[in-house]
Amino acid sequence: MRRRVSIRLHAAAAAMALAAATGVVLSMPQASAATGGATGYATQNGGTTGGAGGQTVRATTGTQIHAALCGRASSSTPITIEVEGTVNHANTAKVSGTSCNTAAGVIELKQISNVTIVGVGAGAVFDQLGIHIRESRNIIIQNVTVRNVKKSGSPISNGGDAIGMESGVRNVWVDHVTLEASGGESEGFDGLFDMKDNTQYVTLSYSILRNSGRGGLVGSSETELSNGFVTYHHNLYENIDSRAPLLRGGIGHMYNNHYLRINESGINSRAGARAKVDNNYFEDSKDVLGTFYTDAAGYWQVAGNVFDNVTWSARGTDNNPAGPDPQSNTTVAIPYSFALDAAGCVPDVVSRTAGANKGLQVSNGSCSPQTPSPTPTPTTTTPAPTPTATTPVPTTPTPGPTQPSGTNLSIGAGSDGSSKADGTSYGNVRDGNLGTYWSPAGSTGSVSIKWGSATTVSSLAIREAAGATGAIGSWRVLNGDTGAVLTSGTGAGVITVPRTSLSKITFEIVSATGTPRVAEFETYGG
Repeated sequence: MRRRVSIRLHAAAAAMALAAATGVVLSMPQASAATGGATGYATQNGGTTGGAGGQTVRATTGTQIHAALCGRASSSTPITIEVEGTVNHANTAKVSGTSCNTAAGVIELKQISNVTIVGVGAGAVFDQLGIHIRESRNIIIQNVTVRNVKKSGSPISNGGDAIGMESGVRNVWVDHVTLEASGGESEGFDGLFDMKDNTQYVTLSYSILRNSGRGGLVGSSETELSNGFVTYHHNLYENIDSRAPLLRGGIGHMYNNHYLRINESGINSRAGARAKVDNNYFEDSKDVLGTFYTDAAGYWQVAGNVFDNVTWSARGTDNNPAGPDPQSNTTVAIPYSFALDAAGCVPDVVSRTAGANKGLQVSNGSCSPQTPSPTPTPTTTTPAPTPTATTPVPTTPTPGPTQPSGTNLSIGAGSDGSSKADGTSYGNVRDGNLGTYWSPAGSTGSVSIKWGSATTVSSLAIREAAGATGAIGSWRVLNGDTGAVLTSGTGAGVITVPRTSLSKITFEIVSATGTPRVAEFETYGG
């Protein structure tokens, strides 16, 4: 990767290091166990169900994840592993057993099947440690963050791919994950989402891939063409140099993705690959579709895409950009059903749904985030040898009592907000009067409570005004000091958040029926 990429990413890396040093990265919302069902090509070839129907265990270290795999009756016994906390090299050791094949310093899903790994509680972060899938099938990875996995160089290296698949892998669904690096190959980083050596029937959905030289590839060379049948939908590719993705042979379906600042090349269809590219939004980018860096042609079918400030290079022997007026040069038959959002709303709907710790919301083609129906709760049993059994955490925080204990900390505090009110005052949410209210200018907006010094908050209550009960749809609660999402859900009422010391807390209404009215925004530390 060119040196300019290292310079461009320096500020992002510094911010991430500061967050890690201060513990901000741990301020995450309450996440849920696996919900919804697989989409795209992961629904084919028998479908992808992960650990459904098996036991559910809780793990807080990589060693406990490996122990859960090794503690099964067989390598195909279904299991759901709920992960909370930071998994790193220091807490990820090799565990041995007849039902596993693990390694130290990496999450190794090798020669196994029927496994779900899902982030819950305050969230799951795989820090400088990747997830490798080898000779395995029917795997779900959901609601986790994987960051700064290095292939080479200091401080720690282990394979380079944030999530990598190879050697006869089948049926993998990766959903609502955040994959990020702090540079490219010259800084020691490799791909964020790679597939090679006969990997098929994979879906990447509602995920964020950012700040990397390489987004991901399908096929490791121009002659390695055994991979394919991959769906990418409702993902954000942000500040990626190339491979978004690189597709060698096979079929890829890319729909409703937001490509923002693709710096060198985006969807690179090569060596006979066929890409179906529907209703995506390409923004502030270069060469977002075509065949690049080779004379081994690939093909594409395009429909409904938006190209917003996209530049195109000239055609040459090893360079065949699809633009500036992209036209289809093949047709691709898709065997599964899917609902397309209009391309114009893709940046908005992706920003509200993609990535870990967003409440696992999805879109049904109406450009409006929805909470999926939970999959049946697996039978929970006592795991062996180290993880502890747990009950899955629901997407929407469980309502507490109608009145939290303790003193309403909002009374006497200052308050502000991020959008104009309709003839109302932000102060109306902290006056103890249900007859007054604040409302945004439209159906969405934010209102905050702030204090002159750090105040500990563990719960809040959102009271709707008379005549507007039930108007609030989905929402997020933010740490106003850092911008971190503390929790998310739907509907007003009592909300529990991770106990946090802050000077400002924000309630953000993401969707609503009509114009919502917030009569009181109460905060409590008890």
